[in-house]
Amino acid sequence: MKRLIAVSTIIAISACSNFQSIESTSGQLTVAGQTHNQASNSVQLEQLNATFENYKGVPYRYGGMDRRGFDCSGFINVAYREAFNVALPRTTEELATAGIPVRRDQLKTGDIVFFKTSVKQLHAGIYTEDGYFIHASTSKGVIRSSLKNQYWLQNYIKARRLL
Repeated sequence: MKRLIAVSTIIAISACSNFQSIESTSGQLTVAGQTHNQASNSVQLEQLNATFENYKGVPYRYGGMDRRGFDCSGFINVAYREAFNVALPRTTEELATAGIPVRRDQLKTGDIVFFKTSVKQLHAGIYTEDGYFIHASTSKGVIRSSLKNQYWLQNYIKARRLL
């Protein structure tokens, strides 16, 4: 009986071992209690672009985290899980305090960019490269947008690095 429990425990632990999670405690980044091996920026971009192409055009759906629709943090969660094998906090507010702050002029592939879209609402996306980010737009679904677009420029508030 003890051997059966031990084997079951090992199987359960190993089933989750390939999936990393990110937690934030007072702005400190922890990736499943271990150092996250960063892939090169070009590899990360390739993985992120493949994930974007897979979901491009999927409509916006509040609370959504699948092909039926995504909200902004739902898309970020799925994209990070599929592209980088990393689990993130679920809400935009939680994402806004995870990881470390990044200046706009220092953005790298995979950084999360945040926008104040109303008095009480944050919107977020994932920076790709050359001033572009991917996100779940309320009007167009999953799209790529430019940070140079006047709307995004005016509403940009910050970025966080989670990788």
